[in-house]
Amino acid sequence: MSIVALDEPGRTELLMGNEAIARGAVEAGVSFCAGYPGNPSSEIMETLAETAKQAGHYAEWSVNEKVALEAAAAASFAGVRAISSMKQNGVNVVSDFLTNLSLSGTKGGLVLVTCDDPSGISSTNEEDARFIGRVGFVPVLEPSTPQDALEITKFAFDLSEELKSLVVVRSLTRVSHTRGLVRFGEIKKNKPTPRFDTTTSFHTFPVSLKHQIMREKLARAAEIFEHSPFNQYSGPDLPEVLIIVCGVSALYGKEAISLMGLQDRVGLLKIGTTWPLPPKLITAHLRTTDKILFLEEVDPYLETSVKAMAAQLGPDLGLKHFYGKESGHIPAVGELSSDLVAEALHRIMGVDLPAVDRDYLDRAKKAADELVPIRELGFCPGCPHRASYWSIKNALKMDGRDGFVSGDIGCYTLGVFPTGFNQVKSVHCMGSGLGIACGYGKLGPQGFDQPVITVCGDSTFFHAGIPALINARYNQSNFVLLILDNSATAMTGFQPHPGTGMAAMGNPAGRVDPEVLCRALDLPVTVCDPYDLPGTTKILYEAVKRGREAQVIIMKRKCALVQNREGGFPYRLEVDQDKCRGLNCGCSRYCTRIFRCPGLIWDSSTKTARIDEAICVGCGVCADVCSHSAIIRRPKNTGQAA
Repeated sequence: MSIVALDEPGRTELLMGNEAIARGAVEAGVSFCAGYPGNPSSEIMETLAETAKQAGHYAEWSVNEKVALEAAAAASFAGVRAISSMKQNGVNVVSDFLTNLSLSGTKGGLVLVTCDDPSGISSTNEEDARFIGRVGFVPVLEPSTPQDALEITKFAFDLSEELKSLVVVRSLTRVSHTRGLVRFGEIKKNKPTPRFDTTTSFHTFPVSLKHQIMREKLARAAEIFEHSPFNQYSGPDLPEVLIIVCGVSALYGKEAISLMGLQDRVGLLKIGTTWPLPPKLITAHLRTTDKILFLEEVDPYLETSVKAMAAQLGPDLGLKHFYGKESGHIPAVGELSSDLVAEALHRIMGVDLPAVDRDYLDRAKKAADELVPIRELGFCPGCPHRASYWSIKNALKMDGRDGFVSGDIGCYTLGVFPTGFNQVKSVHCMGSGLGIACGYGKLGPQGFDQPVITVCGDSTFFHAGIPALINARYNQSNFVLLILDNSATAMTGFQPHPGTGMAAMGNPAGRVDPEVLCRALDLPVTVCDPYDLPGTTKILYEAVKRGREAQVIIMKRKCALVQNREGGFPYRLEVDQDKCRGLNCGCSRYCTRIFRCPGLIWDSSTKTARIDEAICVGCGVCADVCSHSAIIRRPKNTGQAA
């Protein structure tokens, strides 16, 4: 039984921000939930899948974000409440449908949650998804805390039904993944039975009329937001500096004001209704001071909107001094912090920064330098991707024509780093490696003669790879596609996908076999085990040499973490100290410096490699890497070499 689905109003629980968003949907009486996994959003749909049977709703991992929102929209058209969750990159994927959906309108409450990722902690970009509010003419709400996340999500369903419009809730990494005390409210009872009213319709025609109606809905949202409890002010009536904030930046601003003792001099206006802005509320606060500082993460979205409003009211408001990302008082990139806010207030007001014991800082730095080991981005012990890239590296080297790899986003993105032997030369969005390979593969008649390999994970293949592969078949593009099939959406938390045969709610699902799909396109397909280094390298080399139209190689081996849960690996590894040549081996410590599995370590006392038994999982791949047979595979629970 999930705590998140308990019907106990007044109960207080420590919840992650994403769990609070899910709780808000449950309290709102959601009936349909769909999303695509992507950090920092994944726990929303995971929680809704976990609570589905208990709370009486449906939850699914859709094949991609666009399909997720389309499926949720269908539930809305049938009169029930629906939610779709994704990370900021997913908003790009849904934008085509969303900009039409805002014209057609909705019926049952429909909420899209985007979780943005400042600093790109688990993303290929640092994107602000609030642009969709302007582009799609839909309201955008922003929580600052887990409690805020619950209340705003719950309100978003009511607002959606009042406006007959999609509503966007924008979270951030430090809201989604923080934990805070959350007080439960009542769960909506008597959810409607879904039924499509055939006397109504949802389309975009006539476009000009629907566009006008869409704008009127947004104007109505601005009126509602004038009195929203999610917009709050604290501080003096006439502050020297007014800080306008949204999202988690509200906490950074509040802490900085407290640390600097500026409660009587600085005001804080938290905006939870980011788009459209409530003009009367904003104008009233702009009248109180001539110095305004903006705090928000990623882009100066709120800053630009308020400044545009101030410009419109210029003759009435008078001269204002604005500070934020565009003035350089707040960093234009990366996450914010209380220290950065304090520094901005110091520059604006000339007040002293809180003193920090210099000796403490020096000792802390020394301890970090001496005690904290250096950690590089790397694959897990036993990860099949390390073996795959090893074979790719060797096959391309054997071919000798300066071939390279086009990739995209997933665990295998680490192929751009030394852990993947720096093999991947381009990374963009999901499926883009395959689309880019389509372009390379048609440059031959113009003199291009380098072999091209593109890598794509199994979940990514279903999400965005299939159209590009069809394009390659149709246009007869020349490259080798490697589907790195590790039987999970591993990067985001092992969520199931169409190839796993399991659905989000834990029930068996229809399995789509990538091999069957590719063969249906009349493409040559080979399936191999990346742990078999000699065999895989041979298959890759032959495919590269063949150099004809698109070829598919499915490198099939479960994610090491999944395999460990399902019975583990067959071997116990050890290094024969007499055979290990250490610094005299090939490229000097070939196994530990080049192959780089964390289960292999360098023993500086003996000048040889050895196995870290606390880390090594027993995949046995490294035994094929050592050219002097110093690494020995032994079946577990026996003393014999394999």
